[in-house]
Amino acid sequence: MKIVDVCAFYTPTGGGVRTYIDRKLVALAARGHEVVVIAPGEEDREEQRGPNGRVRWLRSPRFPLDRSYRYFADRAALHAILDEEDADIVEVSSPWRSASMVADWRTRSGSRARLSLIAHADPLSAYAYRWFGNVASTQAIDRAFDWYWRHLRRLDAQFDHVVSASDSLSQRLREGGLRKVMTDPMGVEPGQFSPRLRDLNLRREMLALCGLGEDALLLIGVGRHAPEKRWDMVAQAAAIAGTHAPVGLLIIGGGARQRRVIEAIGDNPHVRLLEPVRDRGALARLMASADALIHGCEAETFCFVAAEAIASGLTLIAPDRGGAADLACANDGALYRSGDAQDAAEAILAVAGTIEAGAAARRERPVRTMDDHFDALLALYGADEAPLHHHALHHGRGTGR
Repeated sequence: MKIVDVCAFYTPTGGGVRTYIDRKLVALAARGHEVVVIAPGEEDREEQRGPNGRVRWLRSPRFPLDRSYRYFADRAALHAILDEEDADIVEVSSPWRSASMVADWRTRSGSRARLSLIAHADPLSAYAYRWFGNVASTQAIDRAFDWYWRHLRRLDAQFDHVVSASDSLSQRLREGGLRKVMTDPMGVEPGQFSPRLRDLNLRREMLALCGLGEDALLLIGVGRHAPEKRWDMVAQAAAIAGTHAPVGLLIIGGGARQRRVIEAIGDNPHVRLLEPVRDRGALARLMASADALIHGCEAETFCFVAAEAIASGLTLIAPDRGGAADLACANDGALYRSGDAQDAAEAILAVAGTIEAGAAARRERPVRTMDDHFDALLALYGADEAPLHHHALHHGRGTGR
């Protein structure tokens, strides 16, 4: 089977999507399939990725809302590549221009390729709900953005599958009128993250960076510095919690929009920013050596970093909406009201009261891997006889506070 992934969010500096795509190129090739990723880039070029994988970069302009990304602007050029590749399955990871372009391509070309919309993004949560959530309910915002829901319903009619990574997103899409939604959570890299990587010496070093001793609670946050990640709010929450108990926070990530985060940290010595960690093994050791992961973004469709934290044995502190919330609820994590620093601080203190900060042992949980996700996806596409699994990444009950 030949699969072409039109992935507007794939970038050399990206986070979860880049990790997902890089693993897809390996995992699907190992299963005997050919994978071609078409991504917007600085120039037209092609990279070979293993025996059965390629990345075709299409010269594209920068995305104005986040200049670390680019977007497909040349419809004819994208159609020409799709004609050349002649795939069995064409996946699209963005619900915007690229999805419409691919739908138009199949109509124009008469291709027999099946189309699959993979929900890597939730634009309303990332932008509209965050911008207007303080003055209007989610339902009111949805009504104001009904044009977007009409757009999604058109895509639902044009595509063969809509693949969602979390139950909460699937529910929202179905409530919005989409009829072809399938839930297939994405999972973590196999064999990468584990509580067995916990290093108490590394933990002491990280707390020392925060000016704290080993009796403090060590929080870690991982992600790029984009507004929807809400790192300024997370830093404020850690500062509030720190007035009641010793709490250190390391935020690992980069990006041009650090000013608000730096201003939120101020002169607090217990919150530190670290550069992105590109070495996945080093990141896994850092995560396993913390006590809990705190996440600020309610717009995640799945939340790879939350799944990685759970695989590392950490308690998850997450906003009460989005993919991170689903993972927290399934793994005895703590929820707080999205965007609310005071409530997030209370969640931090609740976690501090339930875990032994310096303990060496961490519970190893069964986790869904990316390869499990790919196997289910191939089953959906008819590559084998196995049924599509509709289970969540983990099972269990969360605190749902």
